[in-house]
Amino acid sequence: MTIRIGLCSVTFRQLTPEQIAPLAADAGLEVIEWGGDVHVPPGDPERAAQISALTMDAGLAVSSYGSYFRAGAAEPLTPILDSAQALGADRVRVWAGQTGSPDATPDEYAQVVSRLRDAVDEASDRGIRLALEFHGGTLADTPEAVLCLLADVGSRLSTYWQPTVGASDAVALAEYEAVAARTSAVHVFSWWPETERLRLDERGELWQKLFASARAQQVPPRDALLEFVPGDDPALLASEAAALRTFRSQSLSL
Repeated sequence: MTIRIGLCSVTFRQLTPEQIAPLAADAGLEVIEWGGDVHVPPGDPERAAQISALTMDAGLAVSSYGSYFRAGAAEPLTPILDSAQALGADRVRVWAGQTGSPDATPDEYAQVVSRLRDAVDEASDRGIRLALEFHGGTLADTPEAVLCLLADVGSRLSTYWQPTVGASDAVALAEYEAVAARTSAVHVFSWWPETERLRLDERGELWQKLFASARAQQVPPRDALLEFVPGDDPALLASEAAALRTFRSQSLSL
């Protein structure tokens, strides 16, 4: 299976969907994950359907819907699923609470697991799968924490992966390989040494090795999605997309 390359729309929150879709197409990308904070508001399926149409008109596919569902006990998922369904997204990215795994109490952990189980059931009824954001300050902040959460919630939940802030190439690659079998998408960006935004090529060795590792998986991630460019500059998208295509093509020859 070829890994699709694409863009997270939140990379350019300052642009409209009408600007983002042709920008991504011109850059040679294939899919877009539309974010729910600005571009595709939850609970507005009419707008989601419009954005689905403009995505297809640009020759692209919808990768997923990037939600900010945090698995709160009384937090509704239905408006998010309404928008995802109208968008044509079969995967919704969700967050595992608002507390890092070392700080969460057993009750907090159990509540998030229970809510995620219910959310997975609700999404599955619509043919939609959920995937965790791999991120600090949540219960999905380390490979060990992610694997524990996935085991407790069930096989219908997957995860995203992105480099942990401050992790060396070797550590980041090891973290990816630990969760690779349950990873459905990768967020691609180069931050170093902390949150300084670099061009992809400036951590090219990491991404070359990661794509090679992903290709070696029996079930590789479906999508590799650009997220963050230096200065949020749309003018950099074409060259960053070209670097992403190169990493993918190099992995095919290894």
